[in-house]
Amino acid sequence: MELTIGVDVGGTKIAAGVVDADGRILERLRVPTPETVDEIDASIAEAVEQLRASESGGSVAAVGVAAAGFVNEHRTTVRFAPNIAWREHELADAVGKRVQLPVIVENDANAAAWAEFRFGAGRDATDVVTVTVGTGVGGGIVLDGKLIRGAFGMAAEIGHMRVVPNGRACGCGQTGCWEQYASGRALARSAFELAIRDPKAAAPLIEAAGGKIDGLVGSMITEVALAGDPAAIGLFAELGRWLGEGVAALANVLDPAVVVIGGGVAEVGDLLLEPARKAFNHHLSAGANRPHLQLRGAEMGNDAGIIGAADLARTR
Repeated sequence: MELTIGVDVGGTKIAAGVVDADGRILERLRVPTPETVDEIDASIAEAVEQLRASESGGSVAAVGVAAAGFVNEHRTTVRFAPNIAWREHELADAVGKRVQLPVIVENDANAAAWAEFRFGAGRDATDVVTVTVGTGVGGGIVLDGKLIRGAFGMAAEIGHMRVVPNGRACGCGQTGCWEQYASGRALARSAFELAIRDPKAAAPLIEAAGGKIDGLVGSMITEVALAGDPAAIGLFAELGRWLGEGVAALANVLDPAVVVIGGGVAEVGDLLLEPARKAFNHHLSAGANRPHLQLRGAEMGNDAGIIGAADLARTR
């Protein structure tokens, strides 16, 4: 049985696992992300060696690294990362020399999308778009069974589609990007605005934040919404509306059979997905005269990056 190792590198943690051909994680570990580039390279390599030394890691054939940043078209170099000091960093070479195994690098959202396509919510389709709704909005595109990376390796930055001309400022340097309206950050902003505008309606949210409205974060809003609070449910309904409108735009360009919604914000399930489906149906061009895609919740959870990176290393 051919095994590979997937490594998911984020701004705060490195998660890694030995993955089999069916997408099962046989061994796993997690360590904090160091500060410097060299230390990160060394930590990834050390994680790989520890997993290779485990009971399940003896026959590892390759390593896939899911990186939170722009990865070049050759899947070797991280051109830029917003939360890690990677700038034109040849990550595959740096890790490969240490572990003496083939190494590929993939954008983390692409890796997660591949995992959902191969083993998760999109496994019964050949054309799947995954939308990750976290602090921002990311995504990955699989068409006709192939991961779409683009000419320069930077396709599927869907969170930076402009949906509101001259809208909210975005960290990418533009204004009105989709993620400014359909992300965890947008959810927290809306909750803060509600607390200022109508403290009585927002009382459970304010209580969840310990009375500090500027401390409201997505996990608090999720907890209050799942407990049945109407104001929190309304915040997710508004977020779902923005999400569904953006998915309708993606459908007009890509025409997938399935759109998978993942990320931390999507943990509320149908409180987000049902408003998104309603908005999608309303905004899809010529919607009465064409098939509609299925909008599904993700299934792979926090393991998606590990599993997707490992499987891409195997298929490469």
